[in-house]
Amino acid sequence: MRPFLFLSVVAFTLASCQPPGQETNPTLEQNEFTVQALISAWASADTSLISEIFWPEATYDDFPNQTTYEGLQEIVAYITGVHEWGDDIYMNAGLVHVSESGAVAEWTFSAVQRRPMGDLVLEGTGREVVLNGVTILEIVDGRILRAADYMDTAPLMLQLGARIELPGGAVLEWDAGGN
Repeated sequence: MRPFLFLSVVAFTLASCQPPGQETNPTLEQNEFTVQALISAWASADTSLISEIFWPEATYDDFPNQTTYEGLQEIVAYITGVHEWGDDIYMNAGLVHVSESGAVAEWTFSAVQRRPMGDLVLEGTGREVVLNGVTILEIVDGRILRAADYMDTAPLMLQLGARIELPGGAVLEWDAGGN
């Protein structure tokens, strides 16, 4: 689906969810729309959509990896980078909290790691990973000026088969059975 058509469908859906007799706030609706577009961009790696929703001078902070991406080129590479190692990528926003100046989105991400993840994981494992996180957005005139991702990356590594050895000898390993 073309980005503009997708965004139009999302905007129409959001507008039609308004309770009867209650006035809409266009800024809040636009910010909700921008969050949903970002979630779609992560799942689809749609570079034109990413360029539409971010200001050219935007920054995107990846706090778990202590990295800041500046400008559209770096942000596009960050968002589309998961598609270099993962297949069957799914991204869903659970709760979205909007304000006049931005939004906070709680999300779930999943993918199947089929190819190397840079120097971190040198081969495809075929394992599915599921992560939960939060993205905080500063939105100006319907476009993202700053984004910041927060998540715990230990579950990602554990789901891919890593072992985490803690001081004192304790070892964390992923138990797919939930134990």
